[in-house]
Amino acid sequence: MVRGERLFNVVICALAAIIIGIVLYPLLFVVSASFSDPAKVLGGEVWLLPKSVTAEAYREIFRNKEVWLGYRNTIVYTVVGTVINIIMTILAAYPLSRPDLPGRKVLMLFITLTMFFSGGLIPTYLLVKDLGMVDTMWSLIVPGAISTYNLIVMRTYFQSSIPWEIQEAAHIDGCSNWRLLLNIILPLSKPILAVMILFYAVAHWNSFFNALIYMRDESHYPLQLVLREILMFSQSAAADGTVGLEDKILLAESIKYAIIIVSSLPVWIMYPFVQRHFVKGVMIGSIKG
Repeated sequence: MVRGERLFNVVICALAAIIIGIVLYPLLFVVSASFSDPAKVLGGEVWLLPKSVTAEAYREIFRNKEVWLGYRNTIVYTVVGTVINIIMTILAAYPLSRPDLPGRKVLMLFITLTMFFSGGLIPTYLLVKDLGMVDTMWSLIVPGAISTYNLIVMRTYFQSSIPWEIQEAAHIDGCSNWRLLLNIILPLSKPILAVMILFYAVAHWNSFFNALIYMRDESHYPLQLVLREILMFSQSAAADGTVGLEDKILLAESIKYAIIIVSSLPVWIMYPFVQRHFVKGVMIGSIKG
């Protein structure tokens, strides 16, 4: 029996190592390719470690003032949007988690339907336009102020992880609903709050399509849209047939990998700080109840 368990553990560890390798290799390749001579990348010489290390692609990206403006815009959109998302989600999830809320099952039914049915792109654009939010920060924040999926996860966490008896006892002692939420519920909900912050922040940071639809003024572009413009310009410049065509093609290839790193780095930095809460919050919030 001990030998069988040992063999099972070896197989599990081997499978885990293979899966980790499959996941990490593309990431390591992109990092190496962004710092390598693009001629060697195109020639298939870069497998894991950089070859002929160069930072020309990063210099080309950060030489562009629009990149810094895009970073600033995206940080503002992400911070403001995430704060609004968290506040709105808490204010909706908490009452829906209480068994004494009249008609909460009917309300949850209508809320859940929004996951599967929506007005569509054109009606949404017309609504945003009529509200005067086109080409403003609010066009990227207000339409997605609450994620139905995140609302359900948070509601389930409140329902299953915080005993109703604690809330009843607080009410008997004269605690108001606001005080109960702020002083009891939220301090006990750090894991799910960390998960929600990560989900919402990553969604805002990677937001691209909404900005492409609603933003007209380039000074309001988020980072993802700025990087798209740089990539498209580099590729078009490489194909215009001017002098130095080969160098432009190689630089465009290198910029492609550097853009992935530049746009993803802040999320990689943020993730370790919430990782210890991540698994616990997701598992409790999505499985129980």
